[in-house]
Amino acid sequence: MTAARQRLGAQGEDRAAAWYAHEGYEILVRNWRCRDGELDLICTKGRRVVVCEVKTRSSLKYGHPAEAVTVVKQKRIRRLAARWLAEGGAPFVPAEIRFDVAAVLPGEISVIEGAF
Repeated sequence: MTAARQRLGAQGEDRAAAWYAHEGYEILVRNWRCRDGELDLICTKGRRVVVCEVKTRSSLKYGHPAEAVTVVKQKRIRRLAARWLAEGGAPFVPAEIRFDVAAVLPGEISVIEGAF
């Protein structure tokens, strides 16, 4: 991955984290990694845990960013979230776990709550 693409992705994650903070969520973890993959954002609000996959693009040339979160990727994110929870990642027993997708484009962010 080029440095420019890494910067674009980091900027998108910053914008998504700011969106969640503005909506009253606490950001627990950014870029949680294990050998099987990465979770972009893990947030809480009350007893709800939200795992957010952030997709950032500089244009719609290759489609909307949310379209990149395929069924295969959704399954991987669910497995990673289960692993994070099993390793004691949450500071409490969640009443709800939600999976969101944040689609970031220049000047625009859309968060699809409960995307999968």
